[in-house]
Amino acid sequence: MKPTLTAGLKESFAFEIPSTKTVPNLYPEAPEFQAMPEVFATGFMVGLMEWTCLKLLAPHLEEGEGSLGTHINVSHAAATPPGLTVTVEAECIEARGPRVKFRVRAHDGVDMIGEGEHERFVVTWDRFERGMKKKRQAMEQLLGHDQARDQGQVEAQEASA
Repeated sequence: MKPTLTAGLKESFAFEIPSTKTVPNLYPEAPEFQAMPEVFATGFMVGLMEWTCLKLLAPHLEEGEGSLGTHINVSHAAATPPGLTVTVEAECIEARGPRVKFRVRAHDGVDMIGEGEHERFVVTWDRFERGMKKKRQAMEQLLGHDQARDQGQVEAQEASA
């Protein structure tokens, strides 16, 4: 991370809310979400806040660096229908080592719809991918064990039939 990232830096980002960013589209598999109103989903609002923080960070990262969201604490105070433009304002409030904290606020042109704090951790993608490789290997072992167990259950069921 470059030394240019300091507290007080700000970024503003505006995004027109399409119908694909509403609550029923958050998890289309969930009937509970399907029954809810077609308004800007909290999960998508959080993503828009993160996106704004990514834009603020971008010019201050070294080649091969990126950041991961590690904490979010925001309110969602007002509903926004599709078609309105939400503007997120992010301010870096602390840059301590690889940890960066932001104050975020979102407005839809009518109401302040959300605000709070977000934290990101700057990483090198190479190091992150090495960690993910270990996790994928553990996942393969876990899935292999589960598949063997499931196969054993199928064989037991077939033997008892």
